[in-house]
Amino acid sequence: MNTHATLDLFPLITGLAGGLALFLFGMDLMTTALKVMAGGRMKAMLGRFTTNRFKAVFAGAMVTAIVQSSSVTTVLLIGFISAGLMSLSQSIGVIMGANIGTTLTAQIIAFKVTSYALILIAVGFGMTFVKQGDRWQGYGRLVLGLGLIFFGMDLMSDATQPLRQFEPFIAAMQRMSNPFLALAASALFTALIQSSSATTGVVIVLASQGLVTLEAGIALAFGANVGTCATALLASLGKPREALQAAFVHTLFNVAGVLIWIGFVDQLAWMVRAVSPASDALTGMARLAAETPRQIANAHTLFNVANTLLFIGFTKPIARLVRRIVPDRPAPGAPEVQPRYLDPELLSTPALALDRVRMELRRIGERAYDMVSRALSTTLRGDRAALHELARRDEEIDALHEAIVTYLGHLSKKRLLSAETEMLYDYIAAANNIENIGDLVETSIVGAGMERIEAGVTVSAATEEALAALHRRVCETVQMALEALDATNLDLARQVIEAKPEINRLADRIEHHLVNRLTADGSDRIAHYRLETELTQYLKRVYYFAKRIAKALVEENVAGSREEPVDAA
Repeated sequence: MNTHATLDLFPLITGLAGGLALFLFGMDLMTTALKVMAGGRMKAMLGRFTTNRFKAVFAGAMVTAIVQSSSVTTVLLIGFISAGLMSLSQSIGVIMGANIGTTLTAQIIAFKVTSYALILIAVGFGMTFVKQGDRWQGYGRLVLGLGLIFFGMDLMSDATQPLRQFEPFIAAMQRMSNPFLALAASALFTALIQSSSATTGVVIVLASQGLVTLEAGIALAFGANVGTCATALLASLGKPREALQAAFVHTLFNVAGVLIWIGFVDQLAWMVRAVSPASDALTGMARLAAETPRQIANAHTLFNVANTLLFIGFTKPIARLVRRIVPDRPAPGAPEVQPRYLDPELLSTPALALDRVRMELRRIGERAYDMVSRALSTTLRGDRAALHELARRDEEIDALHEAIVTYLGHLSKKRLLSAETEMLYDYIAAANNIENIGDLVETSIVGAGMERIEAGVTVSAATEEALAALHRRVCETVQMALEALDATNLDLARQVIEAKPEINRLADRIEHHLVNRLTADGSDRIAHYRLETELTQYLKRVYYFAKRIAKALVEENVAGSREEPVDAA
């Protein structure tokens, strides 16, 4: 038989390429729907279950099983580490669990359900036509994505059927019995397509045709684990130091696990055969086709679970080793004005992206509060250099404000729940109000300080005491408004709003004092009156912006009852 002549390359290539494209598109559609519907719960799960290493493994596995992307889980961890909410050693358990979570796809596609693919596509597509904004649309996209995954698998399976009689390909697959060759080929393929789930899917397709033995399939799965490290390392380039450290943990864990097991492929295969269903009635290639897909999926899961159990006791030594390889950068002398938490990777998971915006709002709020707290003493007693330094701090606020608004602009183009859309608008308004506080200090209050120097005015002790009382209360309301925004604390927000009569009373007290001063003798009384009146009004204006932050939080409190997906754009 002339095997070369019997193989038609065109349907083989188009079937494989088209099937893989549908598989990847289905994965993207399914995980995007899951991220939108379950994104808010993922952060809570990570925060709740990382108190010890075993809970951390469970949290990492569950979160990654939901989003089917260990990179998203890693980005979440980087945010926790950067915010000081989690140490690198605590995050290692989550990264180990993420590897277990990625095996869910292999387990799903190993079930022979491709015959239901078109039914799932039809049902999922029909569900997306339910009334706009209905939560069923999210479920529809999930079902549609799952159907496309199975349909892509079915196309790849049909396309590879002729390879069962193509001797050169069978010979090439036999060479894959060399685990190092199989590992290298699979790692390269995974690095190119940047999806270990897709690599595992292709391996299971070949196994379903009886073209891959269990031993070769295990080695190919090992290669997928190594190849996915390239995705993590590339994603960490140009990111904070914590990102590179987390990527190195992921790489170290995967590579070390493969190196340990690569010499025990036969033993792992024996264990997997012992726990997997057998088809004793079949023989030869037909038996391989029936048994191997499930066995490969089980081997993939068993391998990652075993590695986690093996390394879970060494999280602190691993963290120390990674810090030696990727040492922490020394703290820079100049203030950091670049956004720390706004990671583009999380834009596809709106709930998590909004949480990162909240963390960045905390940073810009800290700078605004610092400016307000320094404003009075610098204006009344500072020299030109001190006033210029105070004004310069607004540059940091402007830089972070621009980054936050730009990030929220990108996020607004994603598919958001109704509550997420309202939160997005609240965060834009909060960012604008915080920036307005910075601008007010930079221009008006600093400007008043410069006028004080030009006019040679010295504020009396009594007036300074009255201004200080107002200033202290304004600082308190700014701090409360920012804390209310960060923690969604409505009680604090209401306290800010209810402070208005007290703010007005303190301001009226100053005005009354200044009017009495104006009637007294003194050549510079007009200059004094103008400076002190301006400062009073500026401080009241700072409170106004704090009250707007608090008022928006109360009025637009995100209700859990409004969760249907909508297009914010």
